[in-house]
Amino acid sequence: MTATTDGSAESAAAGSDTDAGLRPGPAAAEPPADAGAPAGAPAGPHGGGPAGPAAEPRPHDGGGRARAAAAARAGSRDAHLAPPAPPEPRGATPDPRPLERGAQEAAARATRHLLARQDAAGWWKGDLETNVTMDAEDLLLRQFLGIRDEATTRAAALFIRGEQQDDGTWSTFHGGPPDLSATIEAYVALRLAGDAPDSPHMARASAWIRAHGGIAAARVFTRIWLALFGWWSWDHLPELPPELLFLPPWVPLNIYDFGCWARQTIVPLTVVSALRPVRPALFALDELHTDARNPHPARRLAPLTSWDGAFQRMDRVLHVYRRHAPRRLRKAAMTAAGRWIVERQENDGCWGGIQPPAVYSVIALHLLGYDLKHPVMRAGLESLDRFAVWREDGARMVEACQSPVWDTCLATIALADAGLPPDHPALVKAADWMLGEEIVRSGDWAVRRPGLAPGGWAFEFHNDTYPDIDDTAEVVLALRRVRHPDRARIEGAIARGVSWNLGMQSKNGAWGAFDADNTSPLPNKLPFCDFGEVIDPPSADVTAHVVEMLAFEGRAGDPRTRRGIEWLLAEQEPEGGWFGRWGTNYVYGTGSVVPALTAAGVPTGHPAVRRAVRWLESVQNEDGGWGEDQRSYQDATLAGKGASTPSQTAWALMALLSAGERDGEAVARGIAHLVGTQHEDGSWDEPYFTGTGFPWDFSINYHLYRQVFPLTALGRYLYGEPSVRGGEA
Repeated sequence: MTATTDGSAESAAAGSDTDAGLRPGPAAAEPPADAGAPAGAPAGPHGGGPAGPAAEPRPHDGGGRARAAAAARAGSRDAHLAPPAPPEPRGATPDPRPLERGAQEAAARATRHLLARQDAAGWWKGDLETNVTMDAEDLLLRQFLGIRDEATTRAAALFIRGEQQDDGTWSTFHGGPPDLSATIEAYVALRLAGDAPDSPHMARASAWIRAHGGIAAARVFTRIWLALFGWWSWDHLPELPPELLFLPPWVPLNIYDFGCWARQTIVPLTVVSALRPVRPALFALDELHTDARNPHPARRLAPLTSWDGAFQRMDRVLHVYRRHAPRRLRKAAMTAAGRWIVERQENDGCWGGIQPPAVYSVIALHLLGYDLKHPVMRAGLESLDRFAVWREDGARMVEACQSPVWDTCLATIALADAGLPPDHPALVKAADWMLGEEIVRSGDWAVRRPGLAPGGWAFEFHNDTYPDIDDTAEVVLALRRVRHPDRARIEGAIARGVSWNLGMQSKNGAWGAFDADNTSPLPNKLPFCDFGEVIDPPSADVTAHVVEMLAFEGRAGDPRTRRGIEWLLAEQEPEGGWFGRWGTNYVYGTGSVVPALTAAGVPTGHPAVRRAVRWLESVQNEDGGWGEDQRSYQDATLAGKGASTPSQTAWALMALLSAGERDGEAVARGIAHLVGTQHEDGSWDEPYFTGTGFPWDFSINYHLYRQVFPLTALGRYLYGEPSVRGGEA
């Protein structure tokens, strides 16, 4: 795939039929007979929306508005030729017509914009922006392997310099505070690119690094990268023995106690830790130590009675074990690690579809004797090149991951909810592509669920080992919105996805992202694990998306769905919001949960729903939008506080609309904000990071969020909530 400046390709199909599929507007649906009745909607960054009509309109218990909207979706594609009838006046707003007309025009522009960004193969993908450690580590990898070239180095350095803040530092999200490890890694990368240490931008960076503890205060991963070149001592890093692979799944701290992203990283790092390679350094980094004569200052141990203290002492024992490890056992462990890594390489050469495990896997296999021309290595390096986004100014940004499945299902939901007919060629093509991405083989998840039949979707282009529960739920919701000519194929894929998601429910009734019952508290206590979340416990946002999907599949009354609802209700914060694990933060969590609850039949008058509505209204910004900064992960008093963003405004609106607040002042102001901040080409700007990899530690700016979620919110404002399928609901 060749990425454009925004990581998407122009659609070969986008053209004369783009406008032909648009519905005229709110006249297609009647005002609701009972605006407070339960309705379904989705929400959230790591999740999209409920499922609407498929082959024909499906019944819905939310009133005439949704039924009329469903019928309109199934109606003639020539309906756009008729002039829109004026909408009925609404009580809460003196004259809603200008706002509705503005929303209709904004939705039409956004629809055209999104259709134009669809790839000819049917998928959508926006850039996935994180922070400069991805770019710095990519250069360090190339230096380690001896393949760093001038063109790549120059382009990466251009991007890294462009992200530097005025005080000489780098942050991990837009507008965020300086980050020590990111600043160290960016500084070293620029030294590799030839930037002189006494140049003003470098001198500012090194002075700040020294003032904040120097290399010794950096995270473990940063010090591992420096150890690869002798800039840090391996003796002063936590020990990570490859014998860890031999622990059975029932023993604490076995590799399956870690979240899949951590597992994929830790296994190759056991090889690196065991072999302790050192490549010649091109320069010294004395300027990054608080005292170059004592680069490894002693660290005080935590009390023995604490978890930190216990694991620190365990690490000392492992350092001793390293010197006396039985050779045959160590060799067997290294062989097992190499085999484990190779077995999990995807068809495109990557590992897990994410950059960090791929980088460490390439290093580990190279240390185990795989030369750079070996097919495994060649494919791995080629896959890393595909993470690069080349910008118009010549800068090269490395994505930590790519999100085509996620972006495609969310785009499908947005377009369908905004009135695109269910048999529109763009939606059918998207469904075809999603059907082709279904994963029907087993993966690491089967360690905890050995008898469960496969059937789900991953986040990335290639990641068959690690399908995820969130994507699977949203893909099902998206497929339900498409009138596909091969209904049997659609129904089969949906049935397998629903069955797999139900089987991945954790013991507490909720759902994590990749594994069931991945809840051991021990991995996060390890000295090695200071880089962010390393386990995958159930979260409110993922659980909400599964509950919403089950409701739209007619399974709201299923005992497993009810357990998920009970868990969600118990997880509500006292103020009324829900914590957002995979999106920022309480606005995302709340925007995910409320639509799921109402879709599953929880009345809009339920105390939990009313508390959520009051909280969202209380944190609405003066400009009518909603926003929340990453700092709320560290300080809950900042929940719902931050500059307004299109995606977070949309999440709040989706929650309020599903709660029956369509005619309320908060919704009117929020819709007006989206309409007023849209560009003429139908796009929105969003420099702020509203996605989450690890809460606080790794933040994401999904560049398509600013398009799909506002369009979804506008569509539901105009046409009502998607209809719930009949059955057990």
